[in-house]
Amino acid sequence: MTRKLDPFTASPALVKRWLDTSNAVVASLDPVLVHLVEIRASQINGCAHCLNMHTKTARAKGETEQRLNLLAAWRHAPVFTDRERAALGWTEALTRLSEDYPDAGARAALQAQFTEEEQVNLTLMINIINGWNRIVLGFDLWADVVPAQVIAGAAA
Repeated sequence: MTRKLDPFTASPALVKRWLDTSNAVVASLDPVLVHLVEIRASQINGCAHCLNMHTKTARAKGETEQRLNLLAAWRHAPVFTDRERAALGWTEALTRLSEDYPDAGARAALQAQFTEEEQVNLTLMINIINGWNRIVLGFDLWADVVPAQVIAGAAA
């Protein structure tokens, strides 16, 4: 059995800074939006660990099974607000950046629903979750338990 690299022990100072930055960005946005962004980006990236963790946290914070089940088809599901749709469209545009340049419609929806500061914070959030997906997938990490501090951080 091959030992997996643990980024938290291999580079503790920088990973702690990354985690601190992640927590600051998460705290700058509505927790419901954060959960939707984390889950949708993780769906696109195929990050089982992050999907497992963020769906558990979202449920613990009151997100419904219906909305979680419909998230992959958010464009066709009437259970998301215009603001959530704008955030999800922007999440998809930036997560799929290697496939296509973000379209004007996604940017226009973002601008219609979010202040300039919120646009920056949401963009940082999308970068954060995509970064975590890449760390987790890159090092083939998996933990079936959601650490209490992750749930506590999500509550902030």
